[in-house]
Amino acid sequence: MERERLEQRKDMLVQLVHDKAYVPMKAKEIAMLLNVPREQREELKEVLDLLVAEGKIGISKKGKYGKPEAFSVNGIFSGHPRGFGFVTVEGRETDVFIPEEKTGGALHGDRVQIVIESESGSRGARAEGAVLRVLEHANQEVVGFYQKNKSFGFVVPDNQKLCRDIFIPQGRDLGAVTGHKVVAKIRDFGNGANNPEGEITEILGHVNDPGTDILSIVRAYGLPEAFPAEVMAELADIPDEICVPEGEENGEMELDQFACPSGWSGELAGRLDLRHLKTVTIDGEDAKDLDDAVTISKNSRGNYLLGVHIADVSHYVKEGSALDQEAFRRGTSVYLVDRVIPMLPHKLSNGICSLNEGTDRLALSCMMEINSQGALVDHRISPTVIHVDRRMTYTAVNAILTETDEETISRYQDFVPMFHMMKELADLLRERRRKRGAIDFDFPESKIILDEKGKPVDIKPYERNAATRLIEDFMLMANETVAEDFYWQSVPFLYRTHDTPDSEKMKQLGIFINNFGYSIRMQQGEIHPKELQKLLDKLEGMPEEPLLSRLTLRSMRQAKYTTLCSGHFGLAASYYTHFTSPIRRYPDLQIHRIIKESLSSGLGERRRSHYEALLPQVAIQTSALERRADEAERETQKLKKCEYMSRFIGQEFDGVISGVAAWGFYAELPNTVEGLVRIGSLDDDYYIFDEQQYQLVGELKRKVYKLGQPVRVLVTGVDKLMRTVEFIVTA
Repeated sequence: MERERLEQRKDMLVQLVHDKAYVPMKAKEIAMLLNVPREQREELKEVLDLLVAEGKIGISKKGKYGKPEAFSVNGIFSGHPRGFGFVTVEGRETDVFIPEEKTGGALHGDRVQIVIESESGSRGARAEGAVLRVLEHANQEVVGFYQKNKSFGFVVPDNQKLCRDIFIPQGRDLGAVTGHKVVAKIRDFGNGANNPEGEITEILGHVNDPGTDILSIVRAYGLPEAFPAEVMAELADIPDEICVPEGEENGEMELDQFACPSGWSGELAGRLDLRHLKTVTIDGEDAKDLDDAVTISKNSRGNYLLGVHIADVSHYVKEGSALDQEAFRRGTSVYLVDRVIPMLPHKLSNGICSLNEGTDRLALSCMMEINSQGALVDHRISPTVIHVDRRMTYTAVNAILTETDEETISRYQDFVPMFHMMKELADLLRERRRKRGAIDFDFPESKIILDEKGKPVDIKPYERNAATRLIEDFMLMANETVAEDFYWQSVPFLYRTHDTPDSEKMKQLGIFINNFGYSIRMQQGEIHPKELQKLLDKLEGMPEEPLLSRLTLRSMRQAKYTTLCSGHFGLAASYYTHFTSPIRRYPDLQIHRIIKESLSSGLGERRRSHYEALLPQVAIQTSALERRADEAERETQKLKKCEYMSRFIGQEFDGVISGVAAWGFYAELPNTVEGLVRIGSLDDDYYIFDEQQYQLVGELKRKVYKLGQPVRVLVTGVDKLMRTVEFIVTA
C-alpha cells in the first residue's frame, strides 16, 4: 500500500472512531459502514491493527475498535533494566508486557493508562500492550551516580529498573563532580523520546566515602530519617520510668485468679499485677528494642501456663498524636546492615517501652493455658504490669538447652528449669502445627559484621537454634490466640493473612518439580499447605533443595494485612494477626488500641464505625511499607556482600551450585555469598542449558554442571552498582 494512501486511510479511520456518533464496531461492521469491498477488507484490517499498535485507536476483548481510552485500563508500571516493562492491572491474573518502544516514557512505579493490544503476544500467553499516558509519576526524586561532561551532566539511577539517565543542564548540578552520589529532582519527565530532565538538590557524598552507599539506598527508597520537631516535643511529657507501689505476693495461680490491685489508679488502673512471675526476655545480643517477654509454669492440672507479655506502646502513643501519625507514616522499623531506622523515637523504643532487665513495665499480656497435646484450653488477655528479671540472649539459652554448657548453666541456674519447661512446650506447639500442615521455610541467613567505618569485615551464617525457635513458637501461639478471640467478638480488627496459592502457579510448580522426581497432590485445583511441607521434608539435604525450596516460596502469594480474617495458608491457621511487636510494627500498635478499648469499655457504634473506616487504609499502607522495608534491607545486604567480596578478587573458594540458568550458573559459598559463573567463561566446551533437568551439559565432552554440585571458583570481580559477584570455575 502506498505511503500516502496509507496515511489517508489512517486519518479517515481515526476521525471516524473519534466522531461523537460513533460506537465501537468490529472490522466487518466498519467495512460495511464505509462500503469497503470484500476483496479490500484485509487491507482495512491491516490499517486498523497498525493504528492499534500506534496507540491511536483501541480494541476491546471482543474485537471492537474505538477510541484508545474506551478500552484502556490503569495499572502500575514495573520497569526492567533492558528497557521494557510490565503493568500490573487489578483483576488480571497476569501482568501486561510493554515493549521498550511502547513504554511512553513511563518509569518504574508510575501509575499508567494502557491499552491492551493483544491477549497473547510474542511472549506466549502474556498479554501485550502500550502505555497511553502516565497518570501519576512515582519518582519525583532519583538517587544516583553523577557523570559530568563539559557543559552538562547525567545522573545514572541506582535503581536499575528506572533504566533512563536524568539529564542535568549546566548550572543545575550544585557543584557535583563525577563520582558523587546525588539526589536529583525531576523537573521534566519528557515524552519517552527524550531523557527526563532535572536538577541536583543534594550531594550525599563521594561514592567511596564511608556510609554514602547505605545513605543512597535510604534516600532511594524514601526511608524517613530524623523525627519531626513536633514528634520530639511530645516526648517531653513521657516519663523515663513508671512508679508502681509494692503489690501482694500472689504466687502461682490460675488464669482467672489474677486480680487488679484495688489501690491502683491512673495509668495503673485496671491492670493485673504480674510482677511476681519469673519473667525473661530472649533476644539477639545487639537487640535494644525489647518488646516481648515470657513467663511459664504448670498448674494443678499439669497444664502449661504460658504468658506472652508485650510492651504497652499504645499507652504512650495516643491515637491521632504526632507520634502516632509519624509511626503510621513509617509503618515499620527498617533494619539495614549498619543502622536501624526506627518506627518510634529511641526514648520509647529503647526506653520506657523496652522491657529492660530489672524494670517494671506496662504490658498487654496474653496468658494461655495449654495442655499436654499443645492445645489451647483457656486464655486471658489483659493490660498488666510486669517486672523483667533477666535479659537473656538466644546464644545463652541455646547453650543451656542444646549445648549443656556448664558455665552458662551455672550463671543462670535459677532459670534453667524454666528454659527446659519452655522447650518442652515449644516442641509440643511446633509438632501440633506440623501435624495440621504448617510450612516451615528455613533458608540460610547471614549477619554482616562491619568495622567502625562501615566496611564489611566478616559474614557469618545465622542459624536458627532451639532458643530462636522457642520464641517463634510462643509468639505464633499468642498471635493465633488473639486473632481467634477478636474474630469471634466481631469487632473491627487487622489480620495477617496469607492467601491460598494461585492454582496455575501450583500446576507450574508441579510440572517443574516432576523433572526432579517429586510431586504434589492437588484436589479440585487447590493445594493444602501440608502437601508443600511434605515436599520440603523430602527436599531436606538434597542437592536441589535450595532451588526447589525458593521456587516453592515464589509460587506462593505474599502475606499482607487485611481487615478480613481469611486465614494464613503458610501457617495452616484459620486465625492469625500481628500482636507481638508494637515497637516496630504499626499494625500491632493499632490492634493494641482496639484490644484495650474493647477490654475497658467495649466498642460502641461510634468507635466501631471509626475503626471500620480507618483500618482498610492502615492495612493497605502498612503492607506497602513492609514491602519497601524488605526491599531496602535486601539491597543493603547485597551491597555489603559485594563490597566484602571485593577484598578477595583473585582468590579461590569452595562453593555449591545453587541455581542454573541459560546464561550460566550461580554458586553459593559457605558464608551465603552467591556469585555468577557466566556460561561464556566455561571455555572447555560448548555448554547447553537443559531446561528439563536444570543443568548445563557440554556438547562434546558431556560434562555436567547441576544443582548441589560442589565447585571450586575464583572471584574475578564485583559490580556494586548491579550488586553482583562474578566467579569463574577453577576445578
